[in-house]
Amino acid sequence: MSEADIQRIFETEPVPDHILEKMEELRKKGKELPDLSLLKRPSHIQGIIEAGRINTGVLDEVAARIHAGMTTQEIDDIVVEYTHSHNAICAPYHFEGYPKSVCTSVNEEVCHGIPSRHKRLHDGDIINVDCTTIYNGYYADASRMFMIGDVSPQRKRLVEETMKCLELGIQAAQPWATVGDIGYAISKYAGSRGYTVVRELGGHGVGIGFHEDPFLSHIGKRGTGMVLVPGMVITIEPMINIGKAGVVIDPYNEWTIYTKDGKDSAQWEHTILITETGNEILTH
Repeated sequence: MSEADIQRIFETEPVPDHILEKMEELRKKGKELPDLSLLKRPSHIQGIIEAGRINTGVLDEVAARIHAGMTTQEIDDIVVEYTHSHNAICAPYHFEGYPKSVCTSVNEEVCHGIPSRHKRLHDGDIINVDCTTIYNGYYADASRMFMIGDVSPQRKRLVEETMKCLELGIQAAQPWATVGDIGYAISKYAGSRGYTVVRELGGHGVGIGFHEDPFLSHIGKRGTGMVLVPGMVITIEPMINIGKAGVVIDPYNEWTIYTKDGKDSAQWEHTILITETGNEILTH
């Protein structure tokens, strides 16, 4: 589908009147509301769902083939092969200069790890594989954690508790709630389990573009930030650290983010549609 076709849907499939009325009511109360361009129409949503199916298939393929001894470049090769065989595009490739088609972040790498033929997975590693797929002009974005071989109890717990953070964030992503409600749910739970939440990076709108508004911090205060209006599509992707929350960027490749204290980090991500009755996960 062309960009013009995607834009034409905004004109031919208007936002329902009762949604507009609710938005106006909240606006008069001083709430932060999204621009109408952030509300996906039914045809947009169907396109994002289709992109999500391929995105899920990519990560399923990685799950079936990932193993100790393989290089992170081999993961990139799997992603490229599967994505292209389904007539889709790897969104990260050359995005703002990023050199590969997927992000592979191992152990203390928080995100944006660059696949390499020189980096092998070892028994006991944990790795996040972050994949964004474009299909017919629509984007879907998800990441999964993989535990390689015999993983330590500390790493296993980090991976499991980070998944719980994602689940709680999704539960908080209800229609007419706020972005701050999501961040509050995640940060409260992470803190209760002795973990910290990365502040500099977060979720975002997605679907028609790779990164859309709003920025979605995984630390927040209830009732603050942009209201979640039915039709919004967002990512929730908490990055949870065993140690302190501070991060640093690789000075050589200027992409990979590491924990500042060198301790492990984990992340899970889904693309979420806000509906009138709750939400729908569009990636798995």
